[in-house]
Amino acid sequence: MSENVIKINQLLVEIFNDILQIEQNSLKSGNFKDVSITEMHTVEAVGMYEERTTTEVARVLRVTTGTLTIAVNNLVKKGYVDRVRSEEDRRVVRLKLTKRGKLLYRVHEKFHSDMVKNSVSGLQDDEELILLNALTKVNAYFKEKYALLEKESD
Repeated sequence: MSENVIKINQLLVEIFNDILQIEQNSLKSGNFKDVSITEMHTVEAVGMYEERTTTEVARVLRVTTGTLTIAVNNLVKKGYVDRVRSEEDRRVVRLKLTKRGKLLYRVHEKFHSDMVKNSVSGLQDDEELILLNALTKVNAYFKEKYALLEKESD
């Protein structure tokens, strides 16, 4: 491996770990001390405006419905998520955020917005574009790789 590839690997791992740690610290120091990162990402996947089924949310998070059910049970107990039975088919249960869940969603969304704005604040427009293009390619690679892994496990 070239020296640049080694440095890129180190940076990607460090950035990933730092973001998770910063998110966790942000939650623990704010008004949402009772929420874990996993639960926060579940709130994010449920979304602000549409009710979603457990299957839909599990697909977004790339977890099993059984794994998701544990997080949802905790979020319901804590008052962030409600389960709503479909009027058309009572067997169908949809998830939606409560008022407190929507507040958490907005706070987390602002956290990400501020983080990105501050991360690119010292870059010139052409540097931002280069970063955007590079991250788009890296993201596409991981999505393609993940899709291949999903097909292999089917």
